[in-house]
Amino acid sequence: MATDSGDDLSTWYASAALHWPTSVTNFDAKMEVAERIAERVRDGALIGIGSGSATYMALWAIGQRVRSESLAIRIVTASYETEAAALTLGIPILPLGSVQPEWGVDGADEVDPGGRVLKGRGGAMFREKILWATCRHIYLAIDPSKHVERLGQDFPVPIEVDRLAVDLVGRALVAAGARSWELRIAGGKDGPVITESGNLVIDAWFEEIPQGLSGQLKALSGVIETGLFEGYKCEIL
Repeated sequence: MATDSGDDLSTWYASAALHWPTSVTNFDAKMEVAERIAERVRDGALIGIGSGSATYMALWAIGQRVRSESLAIRIVTASYETEAAALTLGIPILPLGSVQPEWGVDGADEVDPGGRVLKGRGGAMFREKILWATCRHIYLAIDPSKHVERLGQDFPVPIEVDRLAVDLVGRALVAAGARSWELRIAGGKDGPVITESGNLVIDAWFEEIPQGLSGQLKALSGVIETGLFEGYKCEIL
């Protein structure tokens, strides 16, 4: 795992074949948050782990406490990379949706002044929403760059869709006010990105993102989930 501070985190790789694929921006700030998250772990805890670099780092900080203090914890995960990392760390995993974690940690791409959250660059929106809905409390691990004046300022709204509904949803997005949209294409394979749940991802740009847009989009035939986290409570760290 490369970082913007030059640290060598090759020992953090989930496995020799699966590691964080890009550099970690704002590494020091994310590491500080990760350590604060790890301090909240108690022996016997059941914890939810989301996706993204900040969450991945938090899991590794938790793993360090588990090893050094011989803690017995269990987790549920929302993404393949955190699942693989947990297995590498020797932390038992329970099926997502089958239990209610005491608390969970997840990252975000943008947070506006009203606390609305936009995420989904990792393509795990459906599984992340299940995690947020089942955790009794969510800690949002972010660095200062994630705060924006307007949601959608720097990133599009990710929409997880069934593979049969791409064009159908695209036309409906334009009718719903989207400035533009595109199917997310994979960087390491030919063709589109495949989500953790086997779906595709449309990225849609909006000039404004009104409250309730997520529900409006989910009403479209073929939409599985969106990256707009509306109606969920979280504590921002």
